[in-house]
Amino acid sequence: MSTTTKPASRTEPRAGQRADRDTHFEVEQFYYEEADLLDDGRFTDWLDLLADDLDYWMPTRTNRLRRQQALSIAARGEAAFYDETKESLAWRIRRFDSGMAWAEDPPSRTRHLVTNITARHLDPDEHPGFTGTDLVVRSAFMVYRNRLERETNIFAGGRTDILRRTDVGLLVARRTILLDQNILQSKNISTFF
Repeated sequence: MSTTTKPASRTEPRAGQRADRDTHFEVEQFYYEEADLLDDGRFTDWLDLLADDLDYWMPTRTNRLRRQQALSIAARGEAAFYDETKESLAWRIRRFDSGMAWAEDPPSRTRHLVTNITARHLDPDEHPGFTGTDLVVRSAFMVYRNRLERETNIFAGGRTDILRRTDVGLLVARRTILLDQNILQSKNISTFF
């Protein structure tokens, strides 16, 4: 009697497990497409990459002593550069086209660089409403912004996203953005990250 081993069946990913190579490539391509849409000013198309229940949050930061680092990032309900939903982002985008968004008329030119991408399967116990096939993705970014003749800004930081897997592909359901600088040198912040 011969014994043969059957190939292992693909199991549900475990919480915290690093995404496989194909999933990681899919995530990278998703972020590169997102960067292209933002840099091309195709904001309405960018909205299609966002889940309807999106939470888009960029808290402010302060300089603190090493022993107070836990207080350096504003908590929910405190000051934030962005605390948005998909609906409020859509409102901002409609405002660009209204002629009333003077900070973006003429529009900025941007270049989004995304790197250091890590993707892990999330723990549904820690994130109700999500499944083990959804992903927690961390990335680093640098955004160059130029407007008019002399307005140039560079924003650097990191993002932590929850990407939801849907029938139409990945969607950003949660995004937390942390800028490395605590004082913005720009005259306004009308750039999406």
